[in-house]
Amino acid sequence: MNQFASGPVLLTGGSGFIGSHVRRLLQSRGTPVRVLAHHADADSDEVVWGNLADPASLRGICAGVTTVVHTASVINGSEEACRTVNERGTAALVAEARRAGVRRLVYVSTAAVYGDGVHQGIAENAVAPAPVSPTSRSRLMAESSVLAAGGTVLRPMFVYGAGDRWFVPAVAELARRLSARLAGGRARLSLISVHALAEAVCAVAQLPTARLEGATLHAAHPAPTTLAEILDVLVEEALVPTLADEIGYEQAVAELGQGMSRRLGLLGFDHYYDSARLWQAVDVSAGPGFLETYPHCAQWYREVISAALPKPASGPHAVHRPGPVR
Repeated sequence: MNQFASGPVLLTGGSGFIGSHVRRLLQSRGTPVRVLAHHADADSDEVVWGNLADPASLRGICAGVTTVVHTASVINGSEEACRTVNERGTAALVAEARRAGVRRLVYVSTAAVYGDGVHQGIAENAVAPAPVSPTSRSRLMAESSVLAAGGTVLRPMFVYGAGDRWFVPAVAELARRLSARLAGGRARLSLISVHALAEAVCAVAQLPTARLEGATLHAAHPAPTTLAEILDVLVEEALVPTLADEIGYEQAVAELGQGMSRRLGLLGFDHYYDSARLWQAVDVSAGPGFLETYPHCAQWYREVISAALPKPASGPHAVHRPGPVR
């Protein structure tokens, strides 16, 4: 049926980085939003209590909604924690949505499901997904449940903006620890502002249900951003020191250890994706790129990154290490 999924929305992850922006945008447009919550600080038109780690608690949560927007994920957890929430929790949520006759299901996944390698402007599934982390493996399995139900999957890579504690802070931390530009900063990366991603999620959620059924879409700004462009901004903001030297990937791994190889690989080599299909399908644009958008979230990053710096008055301390980029 060619119906618009414009009625009440059930939103998971409504207090998280991406989900909170989606929630505010939907509410600003007068869309009734029901937030799935398992703690007491949720704020919405309506809260429904449940936990993706407990499928029985999800029973009935989709009654009366036309759309489910699923942004909740365990990002930095053990294999079992990720499978419990991301894989099995998503499967249980999808089952509830199907039981309730939900017309539109949108899941925010990650382009990190493609795994390692140099990715240069590839289209959706132009290379076979080969996830290497518990987060990405379980999110790929979550995608399978959503797609089997006719839902739509969005795959952003690096998301930035107010609320980001993982991407730009991780870039700053690596730059400080290496005191050099990783691979000269030449890597081209797929970025999207959290505001643009929220716009895209809401647009997909409110498309006619016959469109994008069972589709997987990259979600990124059409023009990749180089690591050097990000580093230049951070240097200008005095959040990292001037970086006159460059360091290769292998040497960086040798200095920081194998535990950092995944993060160094993601930032040291090209990882950008063709997102034309998304922007052609929705009536919104990706907006300006990172350099134009950064000033709007500069204060957020000043506070978050500065708070992670060592405190000289308290003696030597290890630099705070934010969670993995993906």
